[in-house]
Amino acid sequence: MPNPTVVGFSGNFTRPSKTRGFVEHVVRDIAVRNNLSASTYDIEDVGASLGSAKWARDLDQQGRDVLDKVVNADVLVVGSPTYKGSYTGLFKHFFDLLDPSALRGKPVLLLATGGGERHALIVEHQLRPLFGFFEALALPTGVYATDKDFADGVLVSEAIRKRAAQAVEEAGYALLRAGGQRVAAE
Repeated sequence: MPNPTVVGFSGNFTRPSKTRGFVEHVVRDIAVRNNLSASTYDIEDVGASLGSAKWARDLDQQGRDVLDKVVNADVLVVGSPTYKGSYTGLFKHFFDLLDPSALRGKPVLLLATGGGERHALIVEHQLRPLFGFFEALALPTGVYATDKDFADGVLVSEAIRKRAAQAVEEAGYALLRAGGQRVAAE
């Protein structure tokens, strides 16, 4: 059996990015605590074919590779910067290319970043319904961080770090449960 993986996907399309850094931070924590292989991607990693793709098959090889990593991850960490109260359009478009059953039962940890507190409900009102559509297992603790929670692009808020650690622990429980089900099925 291959080494289980945790994959991060960030809806940012600029680098450096607080959102991608936040996703990478959480992905690393999950990987270290659960002995998983880890990788993180963003919109730029998907490549130029994303904007014109109507179907997953329309992505170039680079884009299909990222999409395959997301779909085949044992646990997924997704995050988006907040634009006008929601996730980015290209983030949504990327997930629009997935088959509706592609993420069924997959543990997904939800993250978002924004300029201020007024966007804090993006996790509950935008991300959770999106992954509910896919019948993914959206973990109970989602995390939203504002600009003031970062210094030079690095997460520095102790309160956000604690909340992220709680979500990482939940990811570990979900992986244990999935592992037990996988063993029972074999």
